[in-house]
Amino acid sequence: MSQIRLKFSYFRLERMYHKKTIKNMENNKQNFETLAIRTQTERTQYDEHSVPLYLTSSFIFEDAEDMRASFAEEKPKNLYSRFTNPNVTEFVDKIAKMEGAETGYAFATGMAAIYSTLASLLSAGDHILSCRSVFGSTHTLFTKYFPKWNINTTYFEAHEEDIEKYIRPETKILYLETPTNPAIEVLDLEKMGKIAKKHNLLFVVDNCFATPYIQQPIKYGADIVVHSATKLIDGQGRVLGGVAVGRADLIREIYLFARNTGPAMSPFNAWILSKSLETLALRVEKHCENALKVAEFLEQHPNVEFVKYPFLKSHPNHEVAKKQMKLGGSIVAFQVKGGVEGGRNFLNKIKMCSLSANLGDTRTIVTHPASTTHSKLSEEERNEVGITAGLVRCSIGLENVEDIIADLKQALE
Repeated sequence: MSQIRLKFSYFRLERMYHKKTIKNMENNKQNFETLAIRTQTERTQYDEHSVPLYLTSSFIFEDAEDMRASFAEEKPKNLYSRFTNPNVTEFVDKIAKMEGAETGYAFATGMAAIYSTLASLLSAGDHILSCRSVFGSTHTLFTKYFPKWNINTTYFEAHEEDIEKYIRPETKILYLETPTNPAIEVLDLEKMGKIAKKHNLLFVVDNCFATPYIQQPIKYGADIVVHSATKLIDGQGRVLGGVAVGRADLIREIYLFARNTGPAMSPFNAWILSKSLETLALRVEKHCENALKVAEFLEQHPNVEFVKYPFLKSHPNHEVAKKQMKLGGSIVAFQVKGGVEGGRNFLNKIKMCSLSANLGDTRTIVTHPASTTHSKLSEEERNEVGITAGLVRCSIGLENVEDIIADLKQALE
């Protein structure tokens, strides 16, 4: 191969990060499924159809001036995989496009995304206003670690109408999940977005349970959207990952923080996750179809006290869910009669479904939050976020729904 062609191919790769998938990102009118499949980094000189793995820790420079200008950010170029990598860039570009965001940054885990987002945007003395129903590790950040740096949090209940009374002069961020983990509360994104704008707050939304296929919080005013890509984005329980997308000026701060603290996503995981996004729409459609049927079955079962699923009419925020969500999601929460013992007996009788703390897998997963994902919380704290002793979180998989229901039915008897 001629030196001219090699140099041209190198130049093409050099441009990838900042030009953001030149061919496929130009068409902003493509549908979700098409963007998920056709958003790719540019092909190399080998004309591969599927994007290759860029398993390299670093990248080379042509000369001293090229190296100086690259590190000075006078020219777009991959420098080091802790900063940027072609596989990671492709994955981020896809999520940003799906969420309607300007840009983003990917992390080793979902919690790394949440921590890095908040840590990079907050300073000592700032205040967070958050819905009380949040993931257990997020709660631990708010209550154990951030107070060390004089960053405090005030919680509001998911059902509260007036949250503005909690806003202080030092409030910087409005934070929430919807649907929440694991109580499946649904918060009104449009209402929250308006409150954030009125009070000049940064609006950060954990969109993990819904995925960008079901809802896009940026449409309702979110400044940053975070995901645990470990869940439905991967969809098969293989790799860990997290991502934050949103306003370019905010992502710039997050990127600089992450570049210096090191929670970067690995190229291999990014490659896996980017390929997973190609089937996200198909998978989520089936997850949600199965989940609704399971929720309807559970609602009629005599040994179930209540069921929480956004697209059940019995859900207290059903109308809000229908307004902002395309589908009801893959997670069903329900209360087994008999309290703690009832919950344990149910789990011990499960045969096909998996007992695991993960969710969003092809396989149906059953979790008892009080003794697993939220076990670090006190009983009082768990009750405050709706995690009662007998609450079961069920991540509905892609098995035949009749088989899922049969397993749940025999475990409830």
